[in-house]
Amino acid sequence: MHFDGFDDEQWDEFKWESHLNEVEKKSEQLRKFIASDHKGNTPRWITLLQESQNEDDAFEAYVEEELLMDEAYFPEDEDDWDDEDDDDWDDEDFLFGLSDDSFLNMNENEEDFDDFDEGEEWKSLSDDYVYSDYGELENLDIYLDAKDLAVDILRWAESIPQKIQTSEFEEFVEESLKIGAKIAGGHSFGFEQEYIGANIAYSKKSLHCANHGLELLQGFKKTGYFNKKQYQELHSRLFELRNDIGIYIQELRDQFRMGLE
Repeated sequence: MHFDGFDDEQWDEFKWESHLNEVEKKSEQLRKFIASDHKGNTPRWITLLQESQNEDDAFEAYVEEELLMDEAYFPEDEDDWDDEDDDDWDDEDFLFGLSDDSFLNMNENEEDFDDFDEGEEWKSLSDDYVYSDYGELENLDIYLDAKDLAVDILRWAESIPQKIQTSEFEEFVEESLKIGAKIAGGHSFGFEQEYIGANIAYSKKSLHCANHGLELLQGFKKTGYFNKKQYQELHSRLFELRNDIGIYIQELRDQFRMGLE
């Protein structure tokens, strides 16, 4: 995979971070348009809640929008196969050149492959698998934790009367959604050596959102948004998630360094 306009030098997290900052600058006006109504009074997360069946759907819609906005400002991957190329493949292409013995062996081993496919659970238990381009986002624990927290924050936000919602309150909800969205953005680049720097850069932005969220949350102690127990529980979850993201980033960095050896 190769992006037009990229040099042959392998990019580290810092070059990717610089490029990602430029991407975000270019998409700023588009993000502002999507994040508000025509009058600019309604945060995007509120609109998504109104348009979605539940908080889970609203979060997933938010993540999808974030990914699409970023993708629009990345160069096209010129080496990707398009649908027309895929349509050119048929059973004859696949079987062409296979000997009779090879075909028979495929049939004999078919049952073994069925048994292998049924054991999907083992994959989620292996970091070597999850931290690879074969792993799915839904099996990435750090993303699932970020999603669970964001969904719970959306539920909590809906319970707060609009008249006492401040700009800091709206920003806190937005930051909680971005934590998972940035993890997803990094995961979309995968874990191969050429692009893991982008994964790290996105994950660092997720960490920044978590840290900013903690700062905002600490300012809500005397707002009446929640009682002491609710505050402590939310702070504990966000604090733990922030720390786990830091560990995740370090694991990605270790993987990047191993590829340089």
